[in-house]
Amino acid sequence: MDTESTYSGYSYHSGRSRGSHRHGERSRDRHKSRSKDSRSEKSVTINPAPAEPLLGDAAVRGEQVQDDNWGETTTAVTGTSEHSLSQEDIVRITKDLEESVGLDCRRYFTLTLAVVLGLLVFLSPLAFLVLPHLLWPEKLQSCGTACEGLFISVAFKLLILLLAVWALFFRPPRASLPRLFVFRALLAVLVLLFVVSYWLFYGVRILDSQDEDYQGIVQYAVSLVDALLFIHYLAIVLLELRQLRPYYSVCVTRSTDGETRHYNLGQLSIQRAALAVLERYYCDFAIHNPALLAASKSRAAKHLAGLKVYNVDGDFPAAPAEGPGNNAATGMAHSQSRAMIAAAAHCRDSSHNELYYEEAEHERRVRKRRARLVVAVEEAFTHIKHMKEEEQKKIPGDVMDPREAAQAIFPSMARTLQKYLRTTKQQHCHSMESIQQHLAFCISNNMSPKAFLESYLKPGPTLQYSRDHWLASQWTLVSEASVTSGLRDGAVFVLRCADFSLVVSVKKIPFIRLSEEYIDPKSHKFVLRLQSETSV
Repeated sequence: MDTESTYSGYSYHSGRSRGSHRHGERSRDRHKSRSKDSRSEKSVTINPAPAEPLLGDAAVRGEQVQDDNWGETTTAVTGTSEHSLSQEDIVRITKDLEESVGLDCRRYFTLTLAVVLGLLVFLSPLAFLVLPHLLWPEKLQSCGTACEGLFISVAFKLLILLLAVWALFFRPPRASLPRLFVFRALLAVLVLLFVVSYWLFYGVRILDSQDEDYQGIVQYAVSLVDALLFIHYLAIVLLELRQLRPYYSVCVTRSTDGETRHYNLGQLSIQRAALAVLERYYCDFAIHNPALLAASKSRAAKHLAGLKVYNVDGDFPAAPAEGPGNNAATGMAHSQSRAMIAAAAHCRDSSHNELYYEEAEHERRVRKRRARLVVAVEEAFTHIKHMKEEEQKKIPGDVMDPREAAQAIFPSMARTLQKYLRTTKQQHCHSMESIQQHLAFCISNNMSPKAFLESYLKPGPTLQYSRDHWLASQWTLVSEASVTSGLRDGAVFVLRCADFSLVVSVKKIPFIRLSEEYIDPKSHKFVLRLQSETSV
């Protein structure tokens, strides 16, 4: 049964605990060697695995466990399981918590700095106008019509600057990058230096001397606002316009199944290019299905398991002694290795026929399951159509909602759909609840059976599935060059996830030389000469 894999983990732990009590002191040396091997394996682990795999079972939530046989039962089974936390698990959870707290602190710290800098920018022009009235109001000259017009200019420019800064900077973050965005940090430093310079000049030339020319002070504030508007224009050029022009072509390849996509990117840093690749990955790549890869590995393992090598010269000694006999044993070992290689080559030549027939049989089963599924879904939607026609004659209060209609017709297609999903190795991507929700959505929007089946006949992008398949995914950027450096021709970086990785190679778009060739219009003309002897 399919549910055997659900409980295999618990039976393994319980069996190992009983075995350890039976062996006792006799297996202490073996446990020590195993602990040394486990420590050596842990030392090569670069990133700890996340709490949930990328393509984990979407039905497991706390104590709610969905039955794998929902096609036969169409019910949800609840159960509890006992888990024991080892010291390694506690260390991993603690490290994950520390990393999450660090990311949150850095995010809030960056937001706090941005808010403080923004308040300093917007309050500085207003302070330039208000401080003279508070410190030496009796010495100020009267402000004429031109000065009052500058007040209106400052007010509208500050409003425009506020909206522009909100649209460009104060947006929800799309991701958490490992390093700072260099251009944004440079712009923040530039704005800070600019405002501090204006304040220094204002303190030395206006506050100390108590300047009486108020119109000049207003013009000084207007010049600050104009300079801030120009800096905002520079920010638009560096942050938005610079990356719009395609400058590089990146090839993104998934390491497990080799699915490849090509994208054009502008002049971005490596971490910004990685973010752009991941945003397009969730929309363009089909969902990662490790079950298909496991099927191919099991087929290869089956062929290797059937490979047998016979030694006609007798058994080899377990530990050959030093001396002349050792060379003979080494030669026999080399001959056995050559025999293994030759046998594997022969097995490879004979296994392609088996692979061909296995794939043909699998395609036949898929077509058969698909035909049955299409017929079952069409019959269910026809039943829904008849129900709608009957409900139109009833009282409006007795009309069945789409959710109830989906629950009513789902058992008629559940078994057929489950068999098809198992045949195509998609049973882990679709739960019973998600299928019922999609069915209710199709019924409420009056969609056809083909529109309902499209989500199951072809694997869609990752974002089309439940949030559990992509929300908890954590990516690691691996690059030889600094992630804040720009893309260059021939650069390669890797985006690692829990189950697979994306290998990104960068190629520069070549410089295109386009020339023009002039063709004389008279060269296309020709003359038709008719002979006089031709019949009319």
